[in-house]
Amino acid sequence: MSASHASLVTSGGVPIQLSHLDKVFFPEEGLRKGDLVDYYRLVATRMIPYLRDRPVVLARYPDGVTGEQILQKNVPRHFPDWISRVEVPRRGRGGAVCQVVCDKPATLLYLANQACIELHLLLSRSSALDQPDQLIFDLDPPADEDFGVVRRCALDLRRLLEDDLGLTAYVKTTGGKGLHVHVPLRANEGFDPVREFAREVAELLVRADPDHRTLQQRVEQRGNRLYLDVQRNGYAQMAVAPYSVRARPAAPVATPLHWAEVEDARLNPRWFTMRTIADRLANTPDPWAGMARHRHGLTAARRRLGSVASVASAASEASGAEDRKGG
Repeated sequence: MSASHASLVTSGGVPIQLSHLDKVFFPEEGLRKGDLVDYYRLVATRMIPYLRDRPVVLARYPDGVTGEQILQKNVPRHFPDWISRVEVPRRGRGGAVCQVVCDKPATLLYLANQACIELHLLLSRSSALDQPDQLIFDLDPPADEDFGVVRRCALDLRRLLEDDLGLTAYVKTTGGKGLHVHVPLRANEGFDPVREFAREVAELLVRADPDHRTLQQRVEQRGNRLYLDVQRNGYAQMAVAPYSVRARPAAPVATPLHWAEVEDARLNPRWFTMRTIADRLANTPDPWAGMARHRHGLTAARRRLGSVASVASAASEASGAEDRKGG
C-alpha cells in the first residue's frame, strides 16, 4: 500500500507510524508528505550505502518548502531508540552534538515523516570523525551562467584528479545549478591538510581559466565566474547526500551521474526530480557502485600535484615572455 494512504508501515520489521500524509510539501508540483515518504522508500536501497556510518544533518520543513526550515543537528528527544546516532564533538567550542546515523531504510521513512526533505552528510565516518574519507569540490556557477561552464570545469577537474594525480573522481548534481565532484580517501589524515590539498588543486584549475573560474568566496567579487568551493572540506562541514530531495521548486534530487553523462552537452540538472528518479533507478546502473574500492591516500597525489603545478607555472611564464616579446 502506498504511504500516501497508510498510517502505519513496516520497514525491516520496524513499525513506523505516519501522520499528516496529505499535507502539501511542494505546492507548485502538487507533491505531498506522503509522496516524500514514498520517494525515500523507493530510493532507500540505492541511497543507504552512502549514508551508513556517517553523521547526518536534517533540513526539516514542517509546513513544506514555502515554510520555515529547521536545520537540525541534535537528535530530538522524541526520536525512537532504534534510530542510530553518534556524538560529534564541537571543535574549539567544547561539548558535542548527537547526530542521526541513517543506516537502514526505516530511518529514511521515519525522517521523511518528520518533514525532513533534505539530508546533508559529514565527510567523515562515525568511526573516525577527525579523518575525512572523501574530499569534495563544489562547482557553483553564477546565477545567469550556462551549465556548460560547470560541465567543462568538472571534466577538467576529473582529468587533473585521475590522469595527473592518480585519484578517482565521482560526480553528482547538487539539486541546484552546480555539480559536486567527490574523491574517496583512505581516511588517514586530518581535515586541514585535505582541505589545503583541495585548495591547491582548485588554484591550478583557476589558473588555467581565470576568466571563467574563481576562488573568491564573496559573491560580489566573483563576477560572472564559476566558484570552486573547497570550504566543505573542513571538520564537521557537510554536503547534500546522494539522492536527497532538495527543498526547491520542481523537487529536484541530488543525483549521482556517470561521467559519460557529464560529457553530453545536453545534460541538464533539472532532469532529476522526485517525479523522474524512478525511471532512472530502473534503467541506469548506479554511477557510484564500487566507490569504496577506489580510496586513495594523498601522499603520492601531492607529489604529482607539485610537478603538474611546476610545469603549468613554467608554461605560463614562457607564454608571458612571448607576449612581452611580441608586444
